[in-house]
Amino acid sequence: MGLGKKMKESEKATSRLHIGIDIGGTFTDFVVYDEQDASLRTFKVLSTPSDPAEAVLKGLESMCDEASRTIVHGSTIATNALVERKGACTALVTTRGFGDILTIGRQTRSHLYDWFSSRPSPLVPTDRCLEMSERVDHRGCVLTPLSHEEFPALLMKLRAHQVEAVAVSFLFSFAHPGHEAWLTKCLREAGFFVSASHELVPEFREYERTSTTVINAYVSPILHQYLSRLDRVLAPSEFHIMQSNGGRLQASQAHQLGIRSILSGPAGGVVGARHLARLAGFHQVITFDMGGTSTDVSLVDEEIRVTSEAEIGGLPIRVPVIDIHTVGAGGGSLAVMDQGGALRVGPESAGSDPGPVCYGRGGQIPTVTDANFLLGRLPRNGLLNGQMPLEAAAASKALDELAHRLGMKARVGMSEGQAVALGIIEVVNTQMERAIRVISVECGYDPRDYVLVSFGGAGGAHACALARRMGIRQILIPPTASTLSALGMLVADVQLNYVRTIMRPGHTSYEELEQEVSLLVTRGWAELQSQGVARHEGDIQCELDLRYVGQSFELSVPFTPAFRAAFDEVHDRRYGYSDKAAPVEIVNVRVQAVGKTTPPPFLLDSEGSPDPSGAFVGEYPLVLESGPTTVPHYSGERLCPGNRLAGPALVVREDTTILLNQADRAAVDRYHNLIVDMGG
Repeated sequence: MGLGKKMKESEKATSRLHIGIDIGGTFTDFVVYDEQDASLRTFKVLSTPSDPAEAVLKGLESMCDEASRTIVHGSTIATNALVERKGACTALVTTRGFGDILTIGRQTRSHLYDWFSSRPSPLVPTDRCLEMSERVDHRGCVLTPLSHEEFPALLMKLRAHQVEAVAVSFLFSFAHPGHEAWLTKCLREAGFFVSASHELVPEFREYERTSTTVINAYVSPILHQYLSRLDRVLAPSEFHIMQSNGGRLQASQAHQLGIRSILSGPAGGVVGARHLARLAGFHQVITFDMGGTSTDVSLVDEEIRVTSEAEIGGLPIRVPVIDIHTVGAGGGSLAVMDQGGALRVGPESAGSDPGPVCYGRGGQIPTVTDANFLLGRLPRNGLLNGQMPLEAAAASKALDELAHRLGMKARVGMSEGQAVALGIIEVVNTQMERAIRVISVECGYDPRDYVLVSFGGAGGAHACALARRMGIRQILIPPTASTLSALGMLVADVQLNYVRTIMRPGHTSYEELEQEVSLLVTRGWAELQSQGVARHEGDIQCELDLRYVGQSFELSVPFTPAFRAAFDEVHDRRYGYSDKAAPVEIVNVRVQAVGKTTPPPFLLDSEGSPDPSGAFVGEYPLVLESGPTTVPHYSGERLCPGNRLAGPALVVREDTTILLNQADRAAVDRYHNLIVDMGG
């Protein structure tokens, strides 16, 4: 799999391309599957943060202009708009007396003992939090009808504030959506983008529901502008957006649902990692995605874990997202001396502009990539098969200067810069180890029972050290490691999620619950059909959210007649105890509608000789924790199934490198994955 090239004129008429695109902080990744010759190839272009579409269009231009293509795109537009606070001018309309809901929130402190901690400011300032007279109780009974006479005054206020988008979230609208529906209709007729809570997230917890509705209103107009531009250029291609829940959605529907794509890039990585791991025979995996800006980790125990209790930038969102933990540790993470004189790595990143110092694009502050380069863990001839040369002198100078500021002395056989580079690697590995503990040990899972699937452009240089720290015995590194998120988008199914709060006692009959679920099931089948999914290609999965009476939070279990026993079992695993005699209550019903897609075929090759000498490219200096040494380098593209390697060694691929430490043993399987067994 090499860099993208323009296709021959004779190929354009009959070829159909399936293209996965993932925008990262440093690179925009492309994975292209060509039905005509069953080829799968990958390539990268530098991201363009000021205009992300520029990198996408540049990459597409390097291929053919064939109209017959399917594109699945993981967009960071909604994420960036939220994190950078550059969304649309948004107003909130809520029940009279509840205009301060975003300011009050849950009155919780994320850092309990930090006197100087602060909560993120609301996306909508107080003067744009507007109220209307109406009131519904928790059963859906109207206590105060909606005052239609207040609408003209509301409209004047919205226009006076030059509002672009409106979030509508009335109290208990999930039980009685009529008031929201009327106002939503009127506002849309007046020309506003409207995000209504009863359409987006019809469930209880007014703060989380309102926050979700506001975020969607805030980011969707920005995503709409971006997608509209791509729509015009890409037509008549089939165009899909990757969702945070691990499924794809037609771009035409994503215009109104920006919040559903907020974590689309990391979600693609988890989907791709699970798919390739299953092909290789592994069903319990921890995904480790180290890119240029951050590291994302997730745990897959047969199935991908999805949560509706995520936060972005300190703001809660109540839409289904893959349970991913992110830390600001990537190849571009900046290494600096903090105010206490200690070494700090991240969360700030050099990004793609200017990028790490060794990129030669004006960067002055050393990064994790610079540390790896100075230690000999990156290709000597540069990245992307030499097309992107690296500047050793600049990286060495930046790291030497950092070592001088820190007062770090040279070690035996290595310079001051190399000594501080080892410190940078140690710090960033510790941060990533902590992230894996959050999604494994702290949730009741033993990481030693799992295989680490390493990907992302920077992951291979750290995976073995990280696995050893966690006691993980095996690592799987796919040949598409640095572009796996984009590959995951190609194998993702269509996926739609629905929820409804019902608040029923735990002894409610299964037949009565079936009636509640059937409403969402019917909607799921109808919307799958609108996505072009035939009935025989679809599947509907139902769940219940349960809790013991008196608890504040719920656990999801499959909707079967034995849902109570399943809840006790899940509760015991998560919290270490269960009470089979305690009464429970059913809070929500959930439905997931899935439309199966046909992933690109991954062909098995026959195994050959264990001798890897055909991929040997030479021996070169490498600095390990134990000191400088010389290790063999192997070309990852020339390794064949059956080849076996012993560490220390460096496997060099066009877009990533893999460091095998002392005592590590690796073998290439029939899918060209590198399977590493940890020694020592």
